[in-house]
Amino acid sequence: MPKPRQPDPEVHESDYRVPAAIGTGAWTIALVVLLAMGDGLPASEQWWIGVCVTGIALGVFGFLYIPRLLRRRDEAADRAAERFTEPGTREPGTP
Repeated sequence: MPKPRQPDPEVHESDYRVPAAIGTGAWTIALVVLLAMGDGLPASEQWWIGVCVTGIALGVFGFLYIPRLLRRRDEAADRAAERFTEPGTREPGTP
């Protein structure tokens, strides 16, 4: 007989911008190191510069987008809560 499923753990909310900023910083450091190597970087490995630039661009986008995403999620949850608390509204599936 299978064991009963344990309850889900509580969701731990944190500031998601911190990992985005750390990752962006790491890509920036990597880019600086690659650019500092100058001619010491083989031509076959110069594609890493593009990878670093892409990492920085995505990190900045994420850092700027995360607050907007969280704000819109909160607004949607508030609208859903208002729908079910207004007088005269029924829960879905009730006649």
